[in-house]
Amino acid sequence: MRNQRAIRAAMAAGAFAAAFGLGACSTVAGDAQTARNEAAASGVERTALTTETPLGVGAVSLSTGVVTTPDDHPIKGIDVSKFQGTVNWSAVRGSNVSFAFIKATEGGDRVDDRFAENWANARAAGVPHGAYHFYYFCRTGAEQAAWFIRNVPADPNALPPVLDMEWNHLSPSCKRRPDRVEVLREMGVFLRIVEKHYGKRPIIYSSVDFHRDRLVGAFPGHHLWLRSVAGHPSLKYHVSTSFSLWQHTATGRNPGVVGNVDQNVYMGTAESWRRLAATGY
Repeated sequence: MRNQRAIRAAMAAGAFAAAFGLGACSTVAGDAQTARNEAAASGVERTALTTETPLGVGAVSLSTGVVTTPDDHPIKGIDVSKFQGTVNWSAVRGSNVSFAFIKATEGGDRVDDRFAENWANARAAGVPHGAYHFYYFCRTGAEQAAWFIRNVPADPNALPPVLDMEWNHLSPSCKRRPDRVEVLREMGVFLRIVEKHYGKRPIIYSSVDFHRDRLVGAFPGHHLWLRSVAGHPSLKYHVSTSFSLWQHTATGRNPGVVGNVDQNVYMGTAESWRRLAATGY
């Protein structure tokens, strides 16, 4: 029992530090201030991220020492690709889903086989939806932005675009693992071009290993969507990391989708979600 209490206390302390910027990393305050300055310059109030989340919302309760679960966050969504097969978007619309992100493109020459179908049917069913691009390390950011723009409609009612940044050891054609300088430079190019075209600030999706290897402290003005299927992101990512969306399982079930589907939650309020959905801020 003593060991269990110690583990719970350590988890609570770690989660609290992540949520409120109490770690040893000195970049937390600077990153948050940079984000606020960018928001002020743009005239748009930025959605509160993890370092500014109220006590107990996606972080930890000091009174109970319990890290929140996906069920504690009412704004829920899915993300899909060709691997989900035919999606019944009307059934998705009738379920407890507030948003869906749809795989659109990869690299500079691949389009998801079901993107056009999913995009049209999600729109027809009234499901708030956006598109994501899977990054490929053997193409430039500019080439990949052009490919995304060529294939994803500029719909003012769509959710902000998403840039998916992960290591892809299964790629048969690209084994490169570029350094941080190159990654951030090319990501920046992609993000700027796509934001200018669609008029919404892109969201950045990442995994634990890629974020640890290349993204810690980068792009504080963008919302982060983090994969963490083995626990709350505040326990898996660098203590300075702010995030807005949590992909908590790859084996979820949802009406309208046959088999497994990724499930996600938004960590903030309904008001801040509406702002993010409309502007990317």
